[in-house]
Amino acid sequence: MPELPEVETVARQLEPELEGRRIERLEVYDPRWSRPVPPEQLGDAVSGATITGLGRRGKYLLLGLDGDRTLVMHLRMTGNLVLVEGEDVIDPAEGRTLYLGERTSSERHLRARFVLDDGRELWFTDPRRFGEAFLLDDADLPLRFSRLGVEPLSEDFTPEELGRVAAGRTAPLKSFLLDQSVIAGVGNIYADEALYRARLHPLSPAGSMKPEHLAALRDAVVAALEAGIDAGGSTIDDYRDGRGEKGMMQEKFLVHTREGKPCPSGDGEVVRIVVGGRSTYFCPECQVRLRRKPKRRRPARRAK
Repeated sequence: MPELPEVETVARQLEPELEGRRIERLEVYDPRWSRPVPPEQLGDAVSGATITGLGRRGKYLLLGLDGDRTLVMHLRMTGNLVLVEGEDVIDPAEGRTLYLGERTSSERHLRARFVLDDGRELWFTDPRRFGEAFLLDDADLPLRFSRLGVEPLSEDFTPEELGRVAAGRTAPLKSFLLDQSVIAGVGNIYADEALYRARLHPLSPAGSMKPEHLAALRDAVVAALEAGIDAGGSTIDDYRDGRGEKGMMQEKFLVHTREGKPCPSGDGEVVRIVVGGRSTYFCPECQVRLRRKPKRRRPARRAK
């Protein structure tokens, strides 16, 4: 599933290309993409709009439109948002729509198509059809995203803030990092990578962290996400960036998917366990398992 680095990569690549462009028409081919709004209704609402920017909140892509509106898109498990040059759309030899520059058909996976005023097109493809889009007035965005946690690449993401949301929590650190109401945008891949960088065991209770652990984890989350952005995201299955290219972060994983391989520090071997239903990779030699201090019991009062 695309996480923050993948979504951020797409936003950074496409915003300069899309800002100021007019959407001649939006064609929605899959009712699931726009539900509960009918495809024709969403298409009519967006067609003719001018794009004012492309941003991100958590794992959501935010396509700003004139009239103080935003088309919110979520890639979910296998969605991609790709800018397609006109010459890549039709194969003259076969007369059919093609996917990106790979010259393979994507007709089964094309969920929505934005036709731009410069002849290029923006495609939302999604083999598993879990991706979605909905149109909001900008004034409604804060309420819509009120349940999302802090943005980990913002100044608000501090060790103190991390300690505040972790206080009293007994959930394992891996589950804690995946909770979108805690930190927006971190998923399975980058949670593993961050915990390894911080040298913290994924089963440690979130509330067991001391100030030095909070500082290490905060820095590790940021470092893991920035590494992912620098590499253009990670392509394990379907992810492609805004230009249709694979990310390279999978070539630089420290522990994720590296079961049985030597730990990068050379002190142990990467193992795989399941935490909260998610495959979790870590080095038991390097990553310290923290434990919560038991609560002090009050001495029983003597009967008078």
